[in-house]
Amino acid sequence: MAFFFLYAAALGSLVLTGLIAGFFYAYACSVMVGFAILDPRTAIAAMQAINATVRNIYFAPAFFGPPLILAITTVLAMRVGARRAAIWFGTASGVYLLGGLLLTMRINVPMNEALAVTTIPQDPAEALRLWADYAGPWQFWNFVRTVVSTLALVLTGLGLLAVQGALRPSAGYSVAGRAR
Repeated sequence: MAFFFLYAAALGSLVLTGLIAGFFYAYACSVMVGFAILDPRTAIAAMQAINATVRNIYFAPAFFGPPLILAITTVLAMRVGARRAAIWFGTASGVYLLGGLLLTMRINVPMNEALAVTTIPQDPAEALRLWADYAGPWQFWNFVRTVVSTLALVLTGLGLLAVQGALRPSAGYSVAGRAR
């Protein structure tokens, strides 16, 4: 039964970590690219609208959940003796906590909050300067958190593989799921 809870937590960890890595990736490869071809006044307004609505019940589990569920998964792995899996999950938790969640809270969120209280300039040149000053650094830090979150996803996947490896000997099943 303990392995069932570990496996369920490991799958939950994989899903939540994948969701947030994908969320950051979507900004990198589509949202910000799309905004770059807009009139900067429109891009600023669109980013303000996104930032005003992103803190919601759908986003919260993917953003705040990975370090928590990964920590729980780490403890469960340790309790069943899946030490290698625990190391992968614990590392994934720390990586995302530092390079995903905390980076976002310390860098991207303050940038978003500053943009939120900015009046959109009517002058196109001034709007372009404002957007460039915001978008360039924001995209750099989004790239960093995308890479870090993707690394956390890979580490989580390795943890899941280690759980499967820990299951095989104790359960008496082969990789294909047939009895040995």
